[in-house]
Amino acid sequence: MVVRHSTELTDDEVDRIFRALADATRRDIVRRTLEAEASVSDLAGAYHMSFAAVQKHVAVLEGAGLVTKHPHGRERIVRGNPEAIRRAQALLDRYEQIWRARIDRLDALLAADE
Repeated sequence: MVVRHSTELTDDEVDRIFRALADATRRDIVRRTLEAEASVSDLAGAYHMSFAAVQKHVAVLEGAGLVTKHPHGRERIVRGNPEAIRRAQALLDRYEQIWRARIDRLDALLAADE
């Protein structure tokens, strides 16, 4: 049984986040909405694709928890979720610690042979 801290991502959450971030347009939408919230219409104007296509990208990001969307009059406002980015970064930081520990062990092994 794997015990997770409340801030740790589940495997499904990790899969959704990294699938969402695998697309350049979605990464750009996350970047833009972390800098300032934007309507879906404003976002659609920034890309050479249909409004519906941008809506689908936003839906994928929302499903991954990377953005939130809320109504404001007739528009839907999209806001980046920095907490989701922090949680993904924490996962990557743990992988980096594992990698650095392996390098440190290799360095120690090589130094012992000198």
